[in-house]
This record gives sequence, structure tokens and C-alpha cells, in this order.
Amino acid sequence: MRDVAQGIYGGVMSPSPALSLGSVEWVPALEHTNLLGVPVARQLTEWAREFPELVAHVWVGAIDPDLSDTATMSQRYGIDLHASVNCVLVAGKREGVERHAAVGVRATTRADINGTVRTMLNVRKASFVPVERAVTESEMEYGGITPIGLPTQWRFVVDESVNLSDFVVIGSGIRASKIALPGNVLVELTGAQTIPGLGA
Repeated sequence: MRDVAQGIYGGVMSPSPALSLGSVEWVPALEHTNLLGVPVARQLTEWAREFPELVAHVWVGAIDPDLSDTATMSQRYGIDLHASVNCVLVAGKREGVERHAAVGVRATTRADINGTVRTMLNVRKASFVPVERAVTESEMEYGGITPIGLPTQWRFVVDESVNLSDFVVIGSGIRASKIALPGNVLVELTGAQTIPGLGA
């Protein structure tokens, strides 16, 4: 974590007085947990005890829940679609045992489910987890599922380009807001595995 704390711009990271990204009004996530899903708020609170210098760079912004779809949200709030990272839950079986993962890819790409993801899971076929199960197991709203606060059994993998991003926009656990944070902070906090070509 220390390398990340050295900052993405050099020197020690310190929270910006305000984040300017599109027309969303971004506020410090830990000061506005009412804008976060319950497991997301819980996870950020836990991380803040150990990595306060990183969690200080996690922001949340309220949006119209009817505009939560990434493409619609990006257009409405003037956020580059490339900045958004979608999180999808996928699973497959090998010898009767399910293997699963949360997969993060840029919104300008699609998760290579039956290529890179299938190979990573070492299964014959990988598929998206049904909506009802995804919502139940994540305890998050569909359209707001995020890698922050997912149950520990959901291994998080992300396209390696995300780690190099100044800021990315992800779900908050609910449809009525989004989270923004530096890409390398997302990777470090979640312990994500970065994989080249995950998004095709």
C-alpha cells in the first residue's frame, strides 16, 4: 500500500479539496455513507481504519437512479464513458465445482467472458450470474454492483488498464449514486488481480 500512498502524481497523496469530474457533485464517501449501499459503507469504514490515506480519495456523487445505466449516466452527466468501470459477476463449473469472480472492465469494452475470463477460471464455459442471484449475494442493487463490499468469495479481477487511470467511476451498491476514485487505489484496496485483455 505504501507505493500507492506515494501518490499518482508524485509525493504523498493528500485528498483534493474537491473532485471535478463531469457535472456530478462529488463528496467524500465516508462523510456521506447515506449515498452508499450497506456493504459498501461497511467495507469503506473498515478500510479507513487501516488505510485512511487511500480511503480519503474515494468520492461519491448522487445521480438520478433512472439514469444509472452507464451509457445513459455518462451522457447525462458529461463523464467520459472510458472512465467508467463496470463490475459483472461471472461463474463456471469444473468437475462439478463452481468457480466464480467479479470482473471489472471499462465501459467502452466488454468482458471477454468465454475467452480471457473462461481461461482464468479454468472452466469449460463461463456465464454471467443471473440477476436475482447477483443481487442476493452482493446485497446490492442491480445496476449498482461494485467490487467494494462484495463477499470475500468473489475474487475481483480487473483489466490492467484500470490500474493506470487517474480516476474511474464505479457503482456504489445502489442505483442513486456512483463512486469515483483513482484506478490504482481501487486495485490496492480491493486486492484486485490485474489481467491484460480482460475487456475486449
